[in-house]
Amino acid sequence: MNTGQMLITIGAVFLLALVILRVNTNFFSTQSVLYNTQFGVMAVSLGTSVIEEAGSKAFDKATDTTSISNVLNLTAAGSLGPEAGEAYPNFDDFDDYDGFSKIVSPDSASIIRFYGFGYPAYKQIDTSLKSAIYKIDCVVDYVNPTAPDVPVTSQRWHKRLRVTITSPQFHDTLSYASRDTLRISTIFSYWYFR
Repeated sequence: MNTGQMLITIGAVFLLALVILRVNTNFFSTQSVLYNTQFGVMAVSLGTSVIEEAGSKAFDKATDTTSISNVLNLTAAGSLGPEAGEAYPNFDDFDDYDGFSKIVSPDSASIIRFYGFGYPAYKQIDTSLKSAIYKIDCVVDYVNPTAPDVPVTSQRWHKRLRVTITSPQFHDTLSYASRDTLRISTIFSYWYFR
């Protein structure tokens, strides 16, 4: 082989290496986007499930067996959350989800690897999901219908549930260095027709 043929062969091998590198980079990028999408859809599903479950409960402890017509009979804003002795999954009214926290994980070892040994402080751990670790946190507060994004400190006929879902697998699509957080909220209102 002469020098010209050797240079052409080296150039061809170099071009082949560049093509292979580019194809592998595209495969990695596509796989990463696919996983992020899958984790995001699962997080939306988990958050929606919590909202639907909370919406199936009574509006307030005072309205679970009877109707009321005075807003002052509702649970005070500072007392929202489960009543004494009440624990998930036996919540009986919407505001019991205030302060509710749940970890959904493939196994307990995964939780320890990510959150450390402090994880037993969480009230609920679900190991039935076989994909990623999700942490679900809930906050319930009273709101005015004219300003539903602002919590109020007195009883109203409207309660807002904010569900926050985080995961170590969530990444900002523009910067893989930062984590994303999914927030979903709903407003539950009390209606009684005579």
